[in-house]
Amino acid sequence: MEDKHFTDCGCDRSKRINGIKCDACNCVYNNEKCECCAGQVCIGPKNADCSAHTSCATFKPRAY
Repeated sequence: MEDKHFTDCGCDRSKRINGIKCDACNCVYNNEKCECCAGQVCIGPKNADCSAHTSCATFKPRAY
């Protein structure tokens, strides 16, 4: 029986980061409830001047 809490990245998807909403459904750190479960997130780039110019560098595609 497969444990649905753990992903191929080894992260525990039951441990979400409070306050982080994630719409990237195909990211391994998304627990399918729009919650991020990465140990930490990295957002950039440093020179962004609006939200449209930012991205999550922690994103890792889910293997299907």
